[in-house]
Amino acid sequence: MKRAARRQIGLLVAVCALLIAAWWQLRSDENAAPGSLLSLKPEAISRVDLQMGNAPAEHYVKRGKHWWRIGQATSTRADDLRLGELVRIAAAPVQSWQPANHYDPSKIGLAPAQAKLALDGQTLSFGSMTAVGQSVYVQSGERVDIVSLRYMPRSAQSTSIQAP
Repeated sequence: MKRAARRQIGLLVAVCALLIAAWWQLRSDENAAPGSLLSLKPEAISRVDLQMGNAPAEHYVKRGKHWWRIGQATSTRADDLRLGELVRIAAAPVQSWQPANHYDPSKIGLAPAQAKLALDGQTLSFGSMTAVGQSVYVQSGERVDIVSLRYMPRSAQSTSIQAP
């Protein structure tokens, strides 16, 4: 075999080894990633229940393409943009998480929770901000996640546009 052919084969083997190493690293990173808050797809969610502190709970259902606030006796059309924001919380990327028993709920604002958001029956309890960064503690099932503060639900009053 000529020297040039051996170099080309060696180069091909090196490139293949690098591609395999890169694939393995990407797969390892993907498996180690914490994922999102819930496995639900935001567009598939059809029921939202929101409890902000001591305020009365808000209940919403999706009928067709629009959201409706359901009350004791009546239903009124809800702000579709606001509800879209609430359902997208399900897909919030988790920065890190730990089993819930690793935390004292009262120390991270989860006893009582500052807000509770139920999306198709799966409840997220929002606690206080983390000590470092603009993040918040969120309990989802038997784990406590840390997500960006921008995913903290807000009351309808804080999201409405005020006239100048």
